[in-house]
Amino acid sequence: MNVAASTSDKHHTYTGAEPRLKHGLAMQVFRSLLLATWFNCCCVAILATQVIGSPLYLISKDHYYAYMAYTKQSFGLVITALTQWGCPTVVRVSGDKSVRDQIHLAEDGRLKTDFPERLVMIANHQVYTDWIYLWWVAYTNQMHGRIFIILKESLKYIPIIGQGMTFYGFIFMARKWLSDKPRLQHRLEKLKTQHSGSLSSSPQYDPMWLLIFPEGTNLSVNTKRRSAEYAAKQGIPSLKHEIIPRSTGLLFCLQQLRGTVEWVYDCTVAYEGPPKGSLPDKYFTLRSTYLQGRPPTSVNMYWRRFAVADIPLDDQHDFDAWLRVRWAEKDQLLDECFETGRFPTDLGGSIVVGSGSPEQAYAAANGYAETQVRLGHWAELGRIFMVLVGTALLCKLPKLFGIY
Repeated sequence: MNVAASTSDKHHTYTGAEPRLKHGLAMQVFRSLLLATWFNCCCVAILATQVIGSPLYLISKDHYYAYMAYTKQSFGLVITALTQWGCPTVVRVSGDKSVRDQIHLAEDGRLKTDFPERLVMIANHQVYTDWIYLWWVAYTNQMHGRIFIILKESLKYIPIIGQGMTFYGFIFMARKWLSDKPRLQHRLEKLKTQHSGSLSSSPQYDPMWLLIFPEGTNLSVNTKRRSAEYAAKQGIPSLKHEIIPRSTGLLFCLQQLRGTVEWVYDCTVAYEGPPKGSLPDKYFTLRSTYLQGRPPTSVNMYWRRFAVADIPLDDQHDFDAWLRVRWAEKDQLLDECFETGRFPTDLGGSIVVGSGSPEQAYAAANGYAETQVRLGHWAELGRIFMVLVGTALLCKLPKLFGIY
C-alpha cells in the first residue's frame, strides 16, 4: 500500500526543495581537514594491514581471501561511520513482494536485511554516493566484507584507495570490451571458485555480492544527452530519469556465474532534495554532501529480485530487451517517487519495529523501513587498527623479553 499522499508530518513530506547549505566556509574548511585526516588515516591503516597480510597468498589462498575480506569490512565501517557523522539523513527502504520478509528494523531501529549471501546486485546510477549507500546495505546484511564492485579503471590509480581496491578484488573496466572481457572473465572465475576456508553455509561457493551499474556512469546533463541520442539512433524509447543501460557486461557476468548465483537483486535509488525536473549530480557531490553538510533530504531505495533462471541469457537481443524493460519500470518507479515522495511498497506489515521511534513505527506499518546510516556500535571501528596494533606489539616482544 502506498500512503505517501496521506502523511502530513515533517518526517513524511517530500518537499522537493534543495537542501540548504548547513556550514559556512570556515566550518567547511574545518570539516574538510577533520574528515580528510580521519578518512586518510583509516585508509592508510587498511592498506598497511593489507600489505602485512599479502604474503598469505603464497601460503594459503583460502586464508588470504578471508583476510582481505576482513580489510574490506574495515573500509565498509569507515564509510558507514563517515556518513553517520558527516552527513546524517533519512533512508527509506521499500520493495515489492519478491523481497518481503527480507527487510527489517533491528531493536535499536537500524536497518537489517536478510538477502542471500551470493547475488548479483544492479542499480541505477544517480550520483557518486550510490555505492556508499549500497555498501552500507551490505553492512546491514553482514556482507560488507564480501562485496565486489565493477568500476571504471581510472579509479585504480587513486593513491592508497586504488591499491586498496585492488586488494579487495574489485574489477576495473576500461570500457573497451576486447580488453575488458578477459580481465572480467579472470575475476569471475575467482568468484565462482570454492575455498575450503569459506564462512559460507553453501557447500560450494564463497559469499559474494557483485555490484554492477549497467548504465556505466552516473546521471548528468552530458550523459543524459548522449543517452537520448543513442535511444533516438536505435529507435528505442528514451528514459526520463535514467540513462539507457548497457547489457554486454551484465550479460557476460550472469552467463559466467550461472549455476552459482540464484538471484539478481535490483535497487532503484532516488534522492530527495533537487528541484523538480533537475538532476541530482549538481546538488549531491561528495563535497556538498560530506564537507558542506548538505546531504539529501532523504535517500529512497526500492528493492526487487529476479531469478537468474528466468532471465534470457542465451541471446544478446532478448537480454537487452529484458534489461530495457526493467529500466523502463525503474523510470516509472522514479516518476512516482518524485511525484508522491515515496516509492510504492508491497511490504506492509512485514517490517517489525523494536524500540524504534514513533516515526519508524508509522513507516513500518505502511511498508517502509525508515532509518539512518549508522554503525551498530562505535567500538567496531577498533577493528580497523587491530592488526597494526598486534603487529606493533609482536615487534616489541623480543625487546621486552631481553632477546636483543
